[in-house]
Amino acid sequence: SKLVEDADELAGLPESALQAAAELASAKQQQGYLFTLDIPSYLPLMQYCENRALREEMYCAYVTRASELGPGAGEFDNSSLIEEILSLRSELAALLGFANYAELSLATKMAESSEAVLDFLRALADKSVVKAREEFSELQQFAQQELGLEALQAWDVPFASEKLRVARYAISQEELRAWFPIDRVLPGMFDIVQRLYGLQIRETPPPGSWHSDARFFELYDAAGEQRASFYLDLYAREGKRGGAWMADLKSRRRLPGGQLQRPVAFLVCNFTPPAAGQPALLTHNEVTTLFHEFGHGLHHMLTAIDHSPVSGINGVPWDAVELPSQFMENWCWEREALALFARHHESGASLPDAMLKKMLDAKNFQSAMQMARQLEFSLFDFKT
Repeated sequence: SKLVEDADELAGLPESALQAAAELASAKQQQGYLFTLDIPSYLPLMQYCENRALREEMYCAYVTRASELGPGAGEFDNSSLIEEILSLRSELAALLGFANYAELSLATKMAESSEAVLDFLRALADKSVVKAREEFSELQQFAQQELGLEALQAWDVPFASEKLRVARYAISQEELRAWFPIDRVLPGMFDIVQRLYGLQIRETPPPGSWHSDARFFELYDAAGEQRASFYLDLYAREGKRGGAWMADLKSRRRLPGGQLQRPVAFLVCNFTPPAAGQPALLTHNEVTTLFHEFGHGLHHMLTAIDHSPVSGINGVPWDAVELPSQFMENWCWEREALALFARHHESGASLPDAMLKKMLDAKNFQSAMQMARQLEFSLFDFKT
């Protein structure tokens, strides 16, 4: 973590991020503003803070975490564990008669061979990299001419990108927070699911819980029959794994006595917690993440299969499992869907059409750079 005592060092940071950092410091009995490497704390600083030296310090800490490098060198180094995982994967593949772990992994996926996967990734790279280089060149030029950054460094990219987005489209993720309070987004998402599938979702006291943030919901079909239930754990906190995911606690199955075990899912995110008596205000990216994970949850919970190895998400090839989640994301861009929940947290006014147009115009901003980054991860993972 990084404690900043002087607010002047945080020029450019949005009020919501300053407030969250101040509350985090206060919770630790410290004076000033406390930042961590959790995304809700780290990302706003990298996108908005004008203090280049601070951005560099945070970036270096972030990209070297759990390694032999950086400010925490060796303290939480996972290198030996990674090497052991790779070795055990290779050993497992050999024991099962596969040439390598990639071939073993593909045995339960739609892709037919390692060559097919690599051909697909390389073809996608060929189509993406040229445009990604154009986008990065535009960013370098903007950073030099408008921001005075002669040599664009890695810790400058989120900052310069956000400046370019605002200059080009006159909209930012931070500006959109006011229109997506969680106490409207969540009921709105449930309303969409009711309209699509005839489902009713009711919050009830959890039968057990690991944290006060975790909420519990039951899901009923149009006939009033309970189909499933799920936990929702939305906010980042100390000790919680980063990212967003859906996982299964129980899968649908028929028990030996004939009783039906209903599915139970976890839906976990790491959004910025509520602050100063206000509801949590989500960025549009966070709204999309919530819809994405709920798509996974619906996939698991709405199964009609009574055999757990193939019910819900079980047995679904991992190169097909993203279909329901990607489908749910689309509603975050539709005027009819946004009208159900995109309202200003103070005035209650609906999201203006002009703002939605800006969102749609900016939807594919730097999409080639983002694709190239994901391809880097994919190719590295597949080859190791």
